[in-house]
Amino acid sequence: MSWLDQLFGASRKQDLVGADAALPGRTSEITVPGEHLILETPMRGRPESDGTHVHGIGRFDDGLAAIVLAGGCFWGIEEIFWQIPGVHTTAVGYAGGFTPNPTYEETCTARTGHTEAALVVFDPAVIDLEGLLKIFWESHDPTQEMRQGNDIGTQYRSAVYGLTDEDVAVVRKTAATFQTALDAAGEGPITTEIKTLAGAGGGRFYYAEDYHQQYLAKNPHGYRCHAATGVGYPG
Repeated sequence: MSWLDQLFGASRKQDLVGADAALPGRTSEITVPGEHLILETPMRGRPESDGTHVHGIGRFDDGLAAIVLAGGCFWGIEEIFWQIPGVHTTAVGYAGGFTPNPTYEETCTARTGHTEAALVVFDPAVIDLEGLLKIFWESHDPTQEMRQGNDIGTQYRSAVYGLTDEDVAVVRKTAATFQTALDAAGEGPITTEIKTLAGAGGGRFYYAEDYHQQYLAKNPHGYRCHAATGVGYPG
């Protein structure tokens, strides 16, 4: 492959696909392991009476909340958050795109519209959403559009998908706060996609294949990509 092919191939992978051009996907869902390898908690909540799962995630115990975070390769993002006190469970998957039940290989083509994401289910009595988002903003570079470090493409874009409008309001508030710190450090604007999960692409979270779940616990020397700015969250 010539350097021109590499250049223009990378450029094409940074273009978000539309719903009409996305891969068709499939109706069957990827099988999710019963428990988190480290936390030993269910990675998926309870289904509805008809067997479906709200937002693809399901319903967790009362008092727990959830957020979907994308900040580059989902292996590393998940590893960061399963170590946080108050986090009940985590899982990796695909969100923000259009292809139903995508595979990892399909997502890598940039033709599903999805970004690699981590579901984080947490207990707000131990750590609130703002506390989680502080870690999120500091753990990657939200100013890099359609990439994270050397990982280039729409699947690596920064995104936060809240389950409620109230969640999204908190995300936008913390983004504005972190932007003040980025401005002071001479960094660029935040490009993070901020939406409700229901309002993003196909409107749900799709769990990734079993081998991706808690990948860095299974492969401790595996790949971690975090192009963090080094800027601290104010306060």
